[in-house]
Amino acid sequence: MARDSCTTRVAVGAAMGGAVGGAVGAVYGTYEAVRYKIPGAMKIRHIGQTTLGSAAFFGLFLAAGSLIHCGKSY
Repeated sequence: MARDSCTTRVAVGAAMGGAVGGAVGAVYGTYEAVRYKIPGAMKIRHIGQTTLGSAAFFGLFLAAGSLIHCGKSY
């Protein structure tokens, strides 16, 4: 696979979106769990769900953006 191929760009976009979304989701999930006083193990579950949901959301949209820009050369 070429270094600058379309599939590589989409995969890197999805990975970067997942990383950023995961970080944002972890921070927001922790804040929300503390703010609403979620008890014990439910707090860990809530943070995990928020992290994974945010990572999937950001990853999907960054991959889609990379796919849209794949055909353009600057």
